[in-house]
Amino acid sequence: MPDHDKHDDTDEAPIARHSRRTVLKASGFTLVATGGAPITTAQDGERPAPPAPTADVTLDVNGTTHHLTVEARMTLLETLRERLGLTGTKKGCDRGECGACTVLVDGRRVKSCLTLAVMEDGREITTVEGLARGEQLHPVQEAFIRRDAFQCGFCTPGQIMSAVACVDEGHTGSDDEIREWMSGNLCRCGCYPNIVDAVRDAAREHA
Repeated sequence: MPDHDKHDDTDEAPIARHSRRTVLKASGFTLVATGGAPITTAQDGERPAPPAPTADVTLDVNGTTHHLTVEARMTLLETLRERLGLTGTKKGCDRGECGACTVLVDGRRVKSCLTLAVMEDGREITTVEGLARGEQLHPVQEAFIRRDAFQCGFCTPGQIMSAVACVDEGHTGSDDEIREWMSGNLCRCGCYPNIVDAVRDAAREHA
């Protein structure tokens, strides 16, 4: 038999001799060689994610100044509810469609789920908790109660904040005008007629 034929047989022989016993022996040798330590994978060796960037902000909320360090991605809504405990501002759709999270920033309506806290640094923010003066409710709040302009109440804080701005801006010349300028706030209970009545009443008192 030629020499090259013998060489080929020798190369194939170890593969043919693999058995459960030889594999277990080989595994045991590997474990001893590593001192019994688990073999780490590339995934185990990955570095932890770096911390999210933060920023220092100053927010004047309902007349009180707050110095906060917040994550750059934190919305104003999250900051108000989770950092300052002002849960009157509601989280609805979280996409700026329902208006439940409406607050006033420097007197203008802002949907707080769509703006970052760092963007409002140094600004004056009013939430529904900041409307009353002690036991004296804001005229818009009183009008909402008098007109029964809420049902489940979830949208009410945002509706009230938007109504306050609507009255201050003078967009209350007619019911149609009120509807148009309040159209960014949705009421799934269908309480729109009473809300329009309340805004109209508050505008008359404001005049």
